[in-house]
Amino acid sequence: MAATFEIHFSSLKAPVACVDIGGTKIAVSVADRQGVRGKVFEPTATVGDRGAVAAQIIRLISASCQAGGLTVADIAAVGVASCGPFVMQAGKIELAAPNICGGLAGKARGLPNDWPTAYLEAPLSQAFPHVRVENDGVAALEAERRWGALQGMANCAYVTWSTGIGMGLCVDGRILRGKNGNAGHAGHTFVSDDAEALCGCGNVGDVEGLVAGNAIARRFGSQGYADASALMAAAQAGDALAIGLVDELCRVMGRTLYNMAATLDLQRISMGGSVFWHHREFLLPKLQSHWQGKFAALTEGLAVVPAGLGLQVGDYAALALVLDAKT
Repeated sequence: MAATFEIHFSSLKAPVACVDIGGTKIAVSVADRQGVRGKVFEPTATVGDRGAVAAQIIRLISASCQAGGLTVADIAAVGVASCGPFVMQAGKIELAAPNICGGLAGKARGLPNDWPTAYLEAPLSQAFPHVRVENDGVAALEAERRWGALQGMANCAYVTWSTGIGMGLCVDGRILRGKNGNAGHAGHTFVSDDAEALCGCGNVGDVEGLVAGNAIARRFGSQGYADASALMAAAQAGDALAIGLVDELCRVMGRTLYNMAATLDLQRISMGGSVFWHHREFLLPKLQSHWQGKFAALTEGLAVVPAGLGLQVGDYAALALVLDAKT
């Protein structure tokens, strides 16, 4: 069960918009001193020109304002928690997201566009006075450190196991970002030579290509498991094939968590995302078996826990980016 948490909206001097960009959907809400409201969402745009995602966000902010009893002119800041990676063009962030941009892996990946990147920060900055864009792992990390399971943690990470695999990393109280804001993209580290594990980024055999939600559907749909929920349900019902497949997914993800903890000397990892969250009681013990009892100098004291904000972590990730904005 997610922990209870309290957000002090009194620090908001003017209304803000909160945007959560995922490979599957975009969710938008507005917040002011009265709280968060007006949530709207749609499947993430993958057709049209490279400005389609930004145009969709601007339209959804307008719809959220209308639903929340505000006007677009009221919005003083926009926080954007987005799947990545990012590239920088003229100082502005563009998306090079494998589950959105079809120009990365090519037609074999099945996306209906040939975008090398999708425009994001530049068009939003033209429409709104203050925009802050962060990787969704970083934004969720900020939210979890503020209100969730990572409060008081100086060496920690947030990990999402969802449509893709994302992370936000914090060492010695400092959130890691990197040259383009892409620190934490361990989902694109190579772990296999499996030729069927084509990631949307073009890699074959990376973590995301093997265990992400969309990878599960691609890899195991022909075996009767249409998606992650179907696979997990079959495994929990005792299906031997499904159990073997889930154990292998957890081997890859469990070792990935171990590698991050060993590399960064972490004390706590908070996990969310639809694949993990809906099956957390089933998956967590399987994941833990891949670091418990291994090299105590690096793993002793490591705790991996469900996200304190639960399914709301995405909603509050974007808010965490602008809650203290000087609006």
